[in-house]
Amino acid sequence: MIESSPRNLLAALALLSTSAGAAVATEVRITEPGGDNSAVKAVESAALTVRTVANEEATAQDIYSAALADYSRIVGALYARGYYGPVVNIRLDGREASYIAPLSVPSSIGVVEIKVQTGPAFTFSRAEIGPLAPGTVLPDGFAAGKPAESGLIRQAASAGVEAWRAASHAKAEISGQRIAANHRNATLSADLKLSPGPAVTFGKLVIEGDSRVRRKRLHDIAGLPEGDPFDPEKLEDSADRLRKTGAFRSVRLAEAETLAPDDSMDITLEVVDDKPRRFGFGAELYSQEGLSLSSFWMHRNLLGGAERLRFDLEISGVGGADDGGEDFSLNGLFERPATFDPDTGLYVLAGIKRDNEPNYTEDSSKFGFGLTHDFSDRLSARSGLLLNYSDIRDDLGERYMYHAMFPTALTWDGRESDLDTRNGFYLNLQATPLLGLGGEAEDGAQIKADMRAYRGIGERLVLAGRLQIGSILEASAQGVPSDLLFFSGGGGTVRGQPYQSLAVELDNGDEIGGRSFIGLSAEARMGVTRSIGVVAFADAGFIGPNSWMDDGKWHSGAGLGLRYDTGIGPIRFDVAAPMGGGTGDGVQFYIGIGQAF
Repeated sequence: MIESSPRNLLAALALLSTSAGAAVATEVRITEPGGDNSAVKAVESAALTVRTVANEEATAQDIYSAALADYSRIVGALYARGYYGPVVNIRLDGREASYIAPLSVPSSIGVVEIKVQTGPAFTFSRAEIGPLAPGTVLPDGFAAGKPAESGLIRQAASAGVEAWRAASHAKAEISGQRIAANHRNATLSADLKLSPGPAVTFGKLVIEGDSRVRRKRLHDIAGLPEGDPFDPEKLEDSADRLRKTGAFRSVRLAEAETLAPDDSMDITLEVVDDKPRRFGFGAELYSQEGLSLSSFWMHRNLLGGAERLRFDLEISGVGGADDGGEDFSLNGLFERPATFDPDTGLYVLAGIKRDNEPNYTEDSSKFGFGLTHDFSDRLSARSGLLLNYSDIRDDLGERYMYHAMFPTALTWDGRESDLDTRNGFYLNLQATPLLGLGGEAEDGAQIKADMRAYRGIGERLVLAGRLQIGSILEASAQGVPSDLLFFSGGGGTVRGQPYQSLAVELDNGDEIGGRSFIGLSAEARMGVTRSIGVVAFADAGFIGPNSWMDDGKWHSGAGLGLRYDTGIGPIRFDVAAPMGGGTGDGVQFYIGIGQAF
């Protein structure tokens, strides 16, 4: 246990060591006369000896080695806080560790005493760096009169170099430095000289090593802009494009050490292929909808150009308590990156599906293709053509229809993680024009929006909110596939309400999907331990018979949840009950992977 105060820190750690040659009980004492809180914490964090003694298997030799390392570790930590005149003593059973010969280390060590005299905190008497590229932003603390923390000098140097690199001077560097400490006045003078070097253009992409992906395709996917002014962001974009394919275990782009006579710079690419085939499965359990089982198989380099082929199989509604039955779907998706340009991809899809829902049964098949485009690492779009056949049986009767659909989506993803984010914003806008080709199909469109916001407060609390909106335009409920209509209730909409329990009620009491939808969700996520968290949440949903949000009904639910962090995403367990709307009663539970949204 370590006890500390701004003036004095006394640490006593009594730990049993079972290794041969270890101290039977080693005590660590840390004393810092005159040290302030920042210095105290700096020494605590830097002292490797404390962590070594805490290891039950540590020997006296291990403690001795840690003590020798701590001289420079503690001094470096104090430099980072602006203390440039510290005196550090580390004694092992009263003997200065630095005076003990390596072959004279005792077989046991009873007391480790670390005594630190920080001396005065230094300030900058001079803090200069140049020449600077236009728009260079230096750290606020790098200025005369400010605390002379060594980290600020490194940050200023890094900011100066990176600003020149962003201005196409790829070989910018620190070419000179004068750093002098005046111990009499407790001041530090820092003067750094930058050498920008010439403006550089991108040279050739040089591929090294072997890969199952063809070299031409590596060039196409990377999209390195040969001949353009050097830009570190464009270099990172090239690496990101290669990583997004999923075909590689690692991607490395390295700048050539020397420039060509025309000041161009070649870039070396090294990739390590990942296993081409992958298989996985998942499961979710809801009290009302039942068990959902899914699996997938994919190939990540089908034709030697980082093309991806994936098949997904899902069976849901197994053992459900609602009035529906088991649902089945099988989908195939082919994706080809870097089609037409490095940021545009091609996709082809096909699928069959049977939905046995409480309010309808639908058998459908689809085939389509389209393009995706990444405008940035956060903004992306996709658009395509989809031919869809549906055979529907619901409270409006039996009917079939053929549609040509033109699904288009725009996505902004500012989240830190799609499974468990603490901060960020997510927006997905979708518009799907519908062209009736046969049967009872009608022309129209479906539009949807999904907005999510996350805000971390402190170390443990995250507030999350979600708004969903949907509408069917022009077409009637009878003229579109039932899976394009809207229902509310269950996981994904309103937890605590039975699955798809809110719909549009016809004059005879039968129910069909709505042409408008609003979904609201709010969560407060609190971490209890490193791996366990609790969640309080409330959801509400609206379903209306018209395209616009009028003449409909609302219902709501609320509950509590438990999260267990697996390292790749949390396991979710939610329990919820209805709060309003009259569409259900009792308690519902939900088990899945990842946060609810």
